[in-house]
Amino acid sequence: MTTMKKLLSAAAVLAMSATGALADGPAIIFDLGGKFDRSFNEAAFNGAERWAEETGGTYREIELQSDAQREQAMRRLAEAGSNPIVMAGFSQATPLSVVAPDYPDTTFVIIDGVVDEPNVRSVIFSEHEGSYLVGMLAAMASETGTVGFVGGMDIPLISRFACGYAQGVVAVNPEATVIANMTGTTPAAWNDPVRGGELTRGQIAQGADVVYAAAGGTGLGVLQVAADEGILSIGVDSNQNYLHPGSVLTSMLKRVDVAVYDAFTTGADLETGIHVFGLAEEGVGYALDEFNAELITEEMIAAVEEAQAAIIAGEIMVHNFTEDGSCPVQMQ
Repeated sequence: MTTMKKLLSAAAVLAMSATGALADGPAIIFDLGGKFDRSFNEAAFNGAERWAEETGGTYREIELQSDAQREQAMRRLAEAGSNPIVMAGFSQATPLSVVAPDYPDTTFVIIDGVVDEPNVRSVIFSEHEGSYLVGMLAAMASETGTVGFVGGMDIPLISRFACGYAQGVVAVNPEATVIANMTGTTPAAWNDPVRGGELTRGQIAQGADVVYAAAGGTGLGVLQVAADEGILSIGVDSNQNYLHPGSVLTSMLKRVDVAVYDAFTTGADLETGIHVFGLAEEGVGYALDEFNAELITEEMIAAVEEAQAAIIAGEIMVHNFTEDGSCPVQMQ
């Protein structure tokens, strides 16, 4: 009990806010980078907000400032009676595996991670499938035959994005060159737009004229430099086409918002276990809107739609990097 009191005391520094006072309402913990990162966290926030607007319900939220706050935040929300509690980001998995058994009557949801506890729903996305589609678009839009990829933290999850993307590129152009760089090996890699821009300039110098960013807040630097240098970029997670109209070729949509909305809507009685969201479940995809309409031709759409149907039907198998740590396409 002494340890618990210490944890709760330390957690007092966390900024926990709520749109109301329902003790048993849902809650969400955003990953590092903040809820307005215009990418992963913001997609999660949009799902929570959609639920609140449609139901008039209330939820608590915590924006983490450091890795050390993860366990504190989970315990604070559980002690406050929030249920279910959604954790955005794979880095929440290790502390959740410690916390979940201590609150068997609380249902937890982790996005991008797997925790094998009876009161945890683990939400996994087939990012390689959606990345395959935007890789096809990149190859069809490229004039140089060289495209780039800038990832955030160097982890298997981001390699899954990169490998799926590369497979889509070579499916269209077997002679294409794919340049891939990761931003770093620590969580700081998710929020370093300056470094993202530097990596993009380096890829442009090697001939890349389309660059896909899967790097959270770091990706904003990728998109900015691409726009400044007159090449195309590809956004991720949220629809980022609007950030640089006419410069962002498309965005690989990862429907984190749907996962959060579904959890909040179902409530504490939601089904636990592993839930996978791929193309078949409309969990991933690519963005078309007025901001990229002039960049995507009908022929490009037709080719991608055909591939999407084939992936869903099992006729095209997109290799998942995280299954064996390898990629069938060589990247530079």
